[in-house]
Amino acid sequence: MKDRLARLGINTLWDRVLHLPLRYEDETRLYPIADAPVGESVLVEGEIIESGVKYSGRRILSCRIEDKSGMLDIRFMNFYPSQVKMLEKGRRMRFFGEVRAGFFGPEMIHPKVSRAELPLSDSLTPVYPTTAGVTQSRLKSLIGEALESLDLSDTLPDDLLSRLDLPGFDESVRYLHHPPVDAIRIELDGKTHPAWRRIKFDELLAQQLSMRLHYRNRKEKRAPVFAPEGKLAVALLSSLSFSLTNAQKKVLGEISKDLSSGSPMQRLLQGDVGSGKTIVAALSSLLAIESGYQAAVMAPTEILAEQHFEKFSKWFEPLGLKVAWLSSSLKKKEKSGALGMIESGEARLAVGTHALFQEQVAFKNLGLAIVDEQHRFGVHQRLALRHKGFEAHQLMMSATPIPRTLAMSYYADLDVSVIDELPPGRTPVVTKLVSSDRRDEVIQRVRGACASGNQVYWVCPLIEESEALQLRTAIETHERLKTEFPEIEAGLVHGRMPNSEKTAVMRDFQDGRIKLLVATTVIEVGVDVPNASVMVIEHAERMGLSQLHQLRGRVGRGSEHSVCLLLYQGPLGKIATERLKAIFETSDGFEIARRDLALRGPGEFLGARQSGVPMLRFADLDEDDLLDAARSAADELLASHRDAVNRHLDRWMGEKSEYLRA
Repeated sequence: MKDRLARLGINTLWDRVLHLPLRYEDETRLYPIADAPVGESVLVEGEIIESGVKYSGRRILSCRIEDKSGMLDIRFMNFYPSQVKMLEKGRRMRFFGEVRAGFFGPEMIHPKVSRAELPLSDSLTPVYPTTAGVTQSRLKSLIGEALESLDLSDTLPDDLLSRLDLPGFDESVRYLHHPPVDAIRIELDGKTHPAWRRIKFDELLAQQLSMRLHYRNRKEKRAPVFAPEGKLAVALLSSLSFSLTNAQKKVLGEISKDLSSGSPMQRLLQGDVGSGKTIVAALSSLLAIESGYQAAVMAPTEILAEQHFEKFSKWFEPLGLKVAWLSSSLKKKEKSGALGMIESGEARLAVGTHALFQEQVAFKNLGLAIVDEQHRFGVHQRLALRHKGFEAHQLMMSATPIPRTLAMSYYADLDVSVIDELPPGRTPVVTKLVSSDRRDEVIQRVRGACASGNQVYWVCPLIEESEALQLRTAIETHERLKTEFPEIEAGLVHGRMPNSEKTAVMRDFQDGRIKLLVATTVIEVGVDVPNASVMVIEHAERMGLSQLHQLRGRVGRGSEHSVCLLLYQGPLGKIATERLKAIFETSDGFEIARRDLALRGPGEFLGARQSGVPMLRFADLDEDDLLDAARSAADELLASHRDAVNRHLDRWMGEKSEYLRA
């Protein structure tokens, strides 16, 4: 039972108290059969006038009951011999379930059954989230025990509750577990009742308190102080063919201030696709290197990590700085050489995939860890890299802008910088929605682009969450397009290719030898080919909004007019329609992130971060207006009521708050 409860997130008595109902059923009143509303779940009582097991392609237990007002058919598709005995003709029983319009009159399928002589319930019946092997009755019993054994008195000061017009905690949880007969169902099921508002507020407050405490604790720790002269940064900037934007300069100032503070930096750098985060990361690395420390750059995919390696090498080697490359696909001798360079300090910068935080990797003196596309890494992975150095500074980068409410809630433990300006020379990308029926027109558009000297991406999506199917689709598409365009050099990239082969194809595409690149979504992040002006995305209706925006950002990186063609197959569902409408209407990453959050919810939007940050079970950041109040209350409690803070966190977070430091 302990393991089964753990699957529900129930490990302590407090977890039981906070395991709140999904919905409620009304078993407090009996309906005459004739008055039972079709489409609603109700309680009826009657005498069984027919009962038996029938055979109609499968065994069905079928009963008919009768009261003074009419008759009702009852059917069970799955049943036990004990149920056949319990539902014998002549017995008077109660049935709770949804009334449907059957072929021979009203019916119930698989209702809940109870004896007629039992007293009616005096409160609405809660229905809890459960799992195999844990019955509703067992959950109710366990929750009841916890409610009676724990001290449910308030953790929050009375004046705070009064100002916010919130009921007491004890009153709220007891009401939600045992709502009275006269409770307003729409307020309970819609989670708008004052008791629900109290629970949501407490949950948001616990999250805010925990993250702020970790933020304060981090600020009290010591980290390397970077005080470089800035010669390396000046040398790099003078070698570039472009100038930094004002937004990049502002962000670099914020990072530089953190790195010289003596406290561990933990900053999230947000910037839309193509805003220039990589050069900011490079200049930040030079601050560490010139101060006598090493830096590390970690990326989620080998293609992105290798592109970073090539770019950083091109920038750093003329400055006399060695860059090490580390990935799990390296041969033993190459890996051994890279590990030696990192451990000795010969490599001032290490670039790689998740291989960077494996146990055998030892840095001489890591001072700055940079994590690109941070939402793709779990908390433990980011912690493992940062702890390779003594409280190394950490810069996390994301091309998926975080909506305001999400940043205030899930990223309250981070300092946030935003590059809100694109470099000059970037051309707007025209987005077009094209039905798959017009595929021939798309093919002609691709032929024309390649003939005029431009390059094209053709992306195949993940289908039914199957990498094997995605791979097959990409290979078949590549073969088909090679047949369509015998005069055009077409390449193929997918996740299962050997690293050397993948690198060779990408280099040929970057150098212009390949005009048409067929790829799976491995090219979603990081690939930078200014001459690519057309992006074709097959089955765009299957992809997420942020993913579509990332892919679209692979074109329009030069001065050429660029277009993104979203091939879709109808009929479209509601969510797919909303996604395609959003990507067509705007290219603003923050607006796309806002709509993506509304469509997917925070759990999916946050990606791997949810492995460490407690997700909100009850509060809804879009629907509820409690976040600002919880933030203000957190400041007040931390300033004047530390005992209340500890009690509140013990009640709501237990050990989970430890992960928030990542």
